[in-house]
Amino acid sequence: MPTVVGIRFKPVTKIYHFLPLKEETLRAKDPVIVETSRGEELGWVAMEAHNAPGSQIKGELKAIIRRATPLDLMTMESYRIQEEAAQTKCRQKVTELGLQMKIIQAEYAYDGSRLLISFAAEQRVDFRELVRYLVRSFRTRVEMRQIGARDEAKLIDGYGRCGRRLCCSSWLTEFHPVSIRMAKNQRLPLAPTEISGICGRLLCCLAYENDMYTDMRKHMPRVGAYVEWEADKGKVKGLNILKESIIVETEDGNRLEVALSEITNLKEKAPAAPVDNPNKPQKQKRRKRRR
Repeated sequence: MPTVVGIRFKPVTKIYHFLPLKEETLRAKDPVIVETSRGEELGWVAMEAHNAPGSQIKGELKAIIRRATPLDLMTMESYRIQEEAAQTKCRQKVTELGLQMKIIQAEYAYDGSRLLISFAAEQRVDFRELVRYLVRSFRTRVEMRQIGARDEAKLIDGYGRCGRRLCCSSWLTEFHPVSIRMAKNQRLPLAPTEISGICGRLLCCLAYENDMYTDMRKHMPRVGAYVEWEADKGKVKGLNILKESIIVETEDGNRLEVALSEITNLKEKAPAAPVDNPNKPQKQKRRKRRR
């Protein structure tokens, strides 16, 4: 197993693996300069040197170039101050050109060698003229990156319907697939306003308890099944998964909530109707012969 160091470039983002320095020991939160596919970047140690299994390594490992100096940090901070002005200027030019795009963020590389513009758009946008203008204005390499609704919410930040800060901007480092099946599995209202976040997509928290609901459903009868308990018997009309109980309609039409532990017998189909004369032989249906 290779020895790697986990590096994070922004708070609450994915951790990337790099080869450690040979002559220095890096500690958590130490700033370092690393080589990436986009050039040199400044990041912070999130995981100290450790042996990682091959399943966690994707692609070719790159090395940490050096430890970041105080001058690197000062240079990065000076460019951070300029990002708001760059973002405002970019938005003004987008309005002037009439482009159907929304500028979300402008971000400089730590040494000012690159300006990354993140934007959202519903369709493809021809921003070549915008890039030429930005290159002339800022005298640096400009990259445009189109992001989705979830990434936009993560960058802007905010508060969810629960009253707490958004998961994606406070602790969730990666987005996981969320489907409408999860809402159905948890018997939640399927109205879009009830199960969607401020990004307009399905709530990420639908996936948090989905596995638990799935496991608990395996031990509960299906709706429509017939059950018996010490006091009575009836047909299952609903499930209360968290309370581990079921809603049962008895033969006289009453509805009761019965704990799952009280069920003594379960039948997936309705019991057979009683026969008037059980000794009378039943007629067997003749099969038609095919000619």
